[in-house]
Amino acid sequence: MLDKKKFYINGKWILPFRKNDFEVINPSTEEVFAIISLGGKEDVNIAVKAARDSFENWKNVKKEERIIFLEKLLKIYKKRFNEMAEVMSKEMGAPIDYATAVHASSGQSHLEDFILRLKNFKFEENFDSKSNNHIAHEPIGVCGLITPWNWPINQIALKVIPALATGCTMILKPSEISPLSAMLFAEMIDESGYPAGVFNLVNGDGAGAGTEISGHSDIDMISFTGSTRAGKLITKNAANTIKRVCLELGGKGGNIVFADSYPNAVRDGIRNVMSNSGQSCDAPTRMLVEKSIYKRAVKEAADEADKIQVDVASKKGDHIGPVVSKVQYDKIINLIKSGIAEGATLAAGGPELPNNLKKGYFIKPTIFSDVTNDMDIAKKEIFGPVLSIIPFETEEEAIKITNDTEYGLGNYLQTEDAEKAKRVAKKLRSGIVYINGNGADPGTPFGGYRQSGNGREGGVWGLEEYLEVKTITGWK
Repeated sequence: MLDKKKFYINGKWILPFRKNDFEVINPSTEEVFAIISLGGKEDVNIAVKAARDSFENWKNVKKEERIIFLEKLLKIYKKRFNEMAEVMSKEMGAPIDYATAVHASSGQSHLEDFILRLKNFKFEENFDSKSNNHIAHEPIGVCGLITPWNWPINQIALKVIPALATGCTMILKPSEISPLSAMLFAEMIDESGYPAGVFNLVNGDGAGAGTEISGHSDIDMISFTGSTRAGKLITKNAANTIKRVCLELGGKGGNIVFADSYPNAVRDGIRNVMSNSGQSCDAPTRMLVEKSIYKRAVKEAADEADKIQVDVASKKGDHIGPVVSKVQYDKIINLIKSGIAEGATLAAGGPELPNNLKKGYFIKPTIFSDVTNDMDIAKKEIFGPVLSIIPFETEEEAIKITNDTEYGLGNYLQTEDAEKAKRVAKKLRSGIVYINGNGADPGTPFGGYRQSGNGREGGVWGLEEYLEVKTITGWK
C-alpha cells in the first residue's frame, strides 16, 4: 500500500491541515493500492499564499532562464518516463503499452513543444512600424489548475508547462481518482530546482479543494478540464472574483462516413472510439453513415468491435483496459441499457462483463445501430466504449445531425473527395475537425465550442491563455 498523504506546497512535502484519507483504486482489480489525503480550505489557503508570495520574483525571471528550467524538467521526465507510464496504467487502467506509447509520450511531447514555442514567443513588441504604441504580454498571476482522470499527464502538461513558461505560479489539483501521476510530476518539478512556491500540489475532490480553488479571491485564473456539469459550477463559483476561466469540457463528436470514404474508414473509426476505453472527450461516439453503405458499415463496425480484446491494464499487448471507477462503470452500463430500452439495435457488446473477466470495471466494446439523434445514447456523453451509428442521405443532413448537439469539441469526416472534405469541415461547429484519420500536429490549438468549453490549449494559444495583454502608448 502506497502512503501518498502529503501535499507539495512551497517546495516541501507536508501533511494536510487535517486528516481526510481517500483510497485510490486499481480499476483492473478493484483493489486499493494507495492512500492520499483530500485537502480543504486551510490547505488551499497555504498553497495560494505560497504561490502569491513567489509570484513577484518568478514573473521577473527572464525567458531564457525559464527555458533552462523547462529543459531540465524535460531531461528528468525522460529519465522517469517508464515510471509515469506504470503509475498511470495502475491508477486509471490504461494498458501498459498504451500508457507508454500514448499517455506518457503526451507529457514529453507537450514539454518539447512548449519549449519550442517559448523560444520563439515575443513577450513585448511594437504595435506596428507607424505607431508609438507598445504591446506587452505579462503573466496573469496565480493559477488554479484542475485536471481530470482520463488523460492525467496530458492535461497536467497542457496546463502546468505554459503556466511555468509564462511566469505564472500555480496550485495543481489533479483528480482524486488518478492523482499519483501528478504527484510523480511534482517530484520531477522539485528535482528540477524550481523556486519554492512556484508550483504547488493539493489533492482533493471537486466539492472540497476544487470549490476552494475556483472561488479563491487570490487566484487570478482557473484552467479546468472535466465534465460540462462541473465546468458550469466552477464558472459560477469563480464569477464573484471576475477571474479568467479556461474550460475544456465534454463532447459528443460526430464521425461522418461518406460512401466515397477510404476502405478502412469504419474500422478505424471503431478503433478510435474504443481507445482509452472510450474515455476521451473528443472521441467520435456518433458515427453517421451514408445510407447506400449503411448495412455494410454496421456489419464492419460490429465485426471490428468484436475483435477488440478487453483485459487487465498490466498485460502487454493491443487491448483496452477497464473504465476508471465503479461510478463510471455503473453510469455507462445504465446508458447501454437505456439504448436497448429506447429501441436501438445492439449490434455488438452489451452490458455483461467480458467472458474472461470476473473482477474489474470492464465493459465490452458496444455498438448500437438504428439510432436516431434524439435518443439518450446519441445525446449524452457516455464516456465509455460505446458507439451509436446513425444513417443519413445527403451532405446537408449529415452536417445538420452532427451539429445537432450541445457540444462542439471534435468532429470527424471520411471522404476521398478533397473539396467536399474542406467544404464540410468548415460547416462543422467544433474546435477541431479530423479529416480521414489525420491527427493534430504538436502545437495546434485544442478546445471546444458551446458547452465543450472555451479557451484553447497547446502551442502559442496555450501560452496566451496565461498572459494579460497591456497596451503602452508613447513608447517611442
